[in-house]
Amino acid sequence: MAGKKRRVRVAHELSRPRRAKIKKALEEHESEARPEWDRGVNWGDIRLFRKRIKPGTMRTIHVPLLDVELGDSWPIPVTVIHGVRPGPLVTILGGLHGDELTGASACTNLLSNAFTEEDKPLNPKTMAGTIRIIPVVNLPGYRMKSRYFPDGRDLNRNFPGKIKGTSTSRVAYQLWNNLLNDSDAIVDLHSAAKGRSNMPQIRANLSHPESNILAKAFGIEVVLDSNPPKGSLRRLANENGIAAITYEGGGANFLDQKSVKVAVAGCLNVLRALKVIPGNPARPRFRLNAGGSTWLRAGEGGLLDMFVEPGSVVAAGDVLATISDPGTPGLTVDIVAPEDGLLICTATNPFVAAGMPVGHFLPISKHIKLLRTQLDNKGCLIVNGSQGEPLWREEEEIEVDEIEVEGSWSGGFIDAEWNKDANEPSNDGHEEGEA
Repeated sequence: MAGKKRRVRVAHELSRPRRAKIKKALEEHESEARPEWDRGVNWGDIRLFRKRIKPGTMRTIHVPLLDVELGDSWPIPVTVIHGVRPGPLVTILGGLHGDELTGASACTNLLSNAFTEEDKPLNPKTMAGTIRIIPVVNLPGYRMKSRYFPDGRDLNRNFPGKIKGTSTSRVAYQLWNNLLNDSDAIVDLHSAAKGRSNMPQIRANLSHPESNILAKAFGIEVVLDSNPPKGSLRRLANENGIAAITYEGGGANFLDQKSVKVAVAGCLNVLRALKVIPGNPARPRFRLNAGGSTWLRAGEGGLLDMFVEPGSVVAAGDVLATISDPGTPGLTVDIVAPEDGLLICTATNPFVAAGMPVGHFLPISKHIKLLRTQLDNKGCLIVNGSQGEPLWREEEEIEVDEIEVEGSWSGGFIDAEWNKDANEPSNDGHEEGEA
């Protein structure tokens, strides 16, 4: 029947007490009436750091992370898309950790012409409510290719911050009090830390009703029910009644395009679900709510050879990786799956010592067959929003001309300037040591 919603099967890998608590919280939750979102309400200009944004316009404002008169205030670009009709204020941000690039890329793509021009979903002239997009919050860390702020601290463990605290604490205070605390919903885009990679996943406190609804709206299969860590933005937002979810995908200091694509699709799903932009959110075939995991650790040290990727669905006894040591040829140690499950994270660093984590494993006791109905040819879960070409890459038909470029290779050979080495030909094209 046309217009009928397709039912999403929910696969719970949660304990009964936790399921009961979540169910009770959702039953007791009553969606708060928001008369200020009604279409008849007078909807006017908004201000951010003394800059005015009119309805139906988009503006980028540089917001200082530090309130100082001397030295660098670390201004970051914040783009505000202010719709023509009343609606919620949604904040989408990336780069709380400076070396995590998934969020930075997803936010940048959302701000491209492919989404903001006329007849596109994020055109402010057809939009309701307000969207704030912050591609990189930790801009100093991003420039240093570091997870941390210049004082060595983790911003996402310092909220709500202190006005007279450490540098990172002052930044957290500034962000929360001048940029984030008036949000109706926050989508925080992350990647795994250095040395590992995450499959696309949502993390939310499912007993926080508004966040539960937001997690479902994102529209992907794997939702991890987790209490946010102390000092995190998600925890502070939940404590203040703000819906907040964390998306994880990819790893530090590299771009996983599948994770970026899922992040963009998920953000659009959230905006559709909140009626900020037109259309219905894309829904997965099923949703796996999980509440427990285990880390697989190396029993020996050496070189790690991973046979699986993030998102791999495995059976008990499958060999996931081997460890060998060049100093002890002929000996290897296998790492096997302890039971049926899903690898939500795997190591990317081949150097391991005994006790180091090599995989984040989600045991799947009841619904492994359901997951196996949606695998790619590598045995990895196909995540909703990951298929097809990226929406922001618009192809145009162009006539191709052949171009000839004359000249000589810089340094004497093709890779001279990329990797200078004593074993490579020298700049005059002769081998090292040649007369």
